[in-house]
Amino acid sequence: MILMKIRTVLTLVAATPLLAACGGVGAGDSAGPRVVASFYPLEYVAQRVAGDHAEVTGLTAPGQEPHDLELTFKQTADVAEADVLVFSHGLQPAVDDAVDQSGAEHVVDAAEVADLLPPGETAAEHEANAGEESHDHGDEDVDPHFWLDPQRLSTVAAAVEEQLAEADPEHRADYAANLAALQDDLTALDGDFEKGLSGCARDTIVVSHDAFGYLAARYGLTVESINGLTPDAEPSPAHLAELADLIESEGITTVFSETLASPELADTLAGDLGLSAAVLDPVEGLGDATADEDYLSLMRANLAALQEANDCP
Repeated sequence: MILMKIRTVLTLVAATPLLAACGGVGAGDSAGPRVVASFYPLEYVAQRVAGDHAEVTGLTAPGQEPHDLELTFKQTADVAEADVLVFSHGLQPAVDDAVDQSGAEHVVDAAEVADLLPPGETAAEHEANAGEESHDHGDEDVDPHFWLDPQRLSTVAAAVEEQLAEADPEHRADYAANLAALQDDLTALDGDFEKGLSGCARDTIVVSHDAFGYLAARYGLTVESINGLTPDAEPSPAHLAELADLIESEGITTVFSETLASPELADTLAGDLGLSAAVLDPVEGLGDATADEDYLSLMRANLAALQEANDCP
């Protein structure tokens, strides 16, 4: 009798995936399609577009540096079971591998949609040089921090809406309305930056790591970083000496650290040169001090910090 019951249970367990598959995406599930986003800016976009019709899971926990993410077994399973995946190829290798193995039908690669550029290269320069063999670059040669340009993030949001609507056509109109509301917010943010950073006394900023290239290109800033594209890179003494000379020649008053990485180098440089130390958030994720914030509020805090540092009207 006991053996018969065990066999019955095993038969039902084995049949469950087949029964679920027959209903399609979100069938019989009030939460709707399952969306997995690899780190905070993409999670924010997915949540705004999905609204109440989808469950959004973020892979990068608050306070965690997204560059360093390693997936747990459960997170790998989340990727494999997702109806919609939103990630940025080249930023988190562990996520790239999991997405490649998932076979998911609805995938948004933000790196492709946002048209990433090599560090320090403008969109016009990139387009002009695109046909040259020597200009071909791999993932390691592009700047991944596209979300600091609200217009690029808006483009990614449109791609997320498209995939959600395909995965869950019943709520297509709601996804479109949610996208429109988000894009209105991003357009307003873009306008605030455009107006707020015009007519400043300075247009050069010194930051902890080179995360602000797209923001700088959009709003006419020049960015000099202590580290490279990743927060844990080590600057050479020669580079630090060059930064000190630049700070003096440009009359720079502030050195920016950031929220998810150690401020030690930035604070030391500021202290040695008698400058102010402030925070410019790369909005890669939320931390203890920013747990109640969101993308829009963090970006507006960045705008206020830039205006103060560069003596903007």
